[in-house]
Amino acid sequence: MSGGDIAAIIAASAFALLVIFTGVPLIKLGGLIDETRDSVRDLNEAMSPLLTEVTTTVTETNKALAKLDVITENVVDVTTNINSLVAVFSASVGAPLIKLAGLTKSLRTALLGKKK
Repeated sequence: MSGGDIAAIIAASAFALLVIFTGVPLIKLGGLIDETRDSVRDLNEAMSPLLTEVTTTVTETNKALAKLDVITENVVDVTTNINSLVAVFSASVGAPLIKLAGLTKSLRTALLGKKK
């Protein structure tokens, strides 16, 4: 064996070790990519029912808000009607009652005399 043959064996051995040392991380990286692919697949399978439930919840919430909006509009209408009724009652009954109270007070004062 000559020096060139020994150098070739050493170079080939070094190259084989290099391939082995770089092959282990590549194999581990391949396993990591497989696990990631499986995790993404599981996530996709779990997201579909979750999105369906969220869509149903949002739809039901929108229906409830629409009903609440109708109730609120009815309350506003009722409040407006009550305010109008109070104004009409005050104008038609309140003013004459105040005048009657004043007249009663005046008559009582005149009939009973002034108290000190």
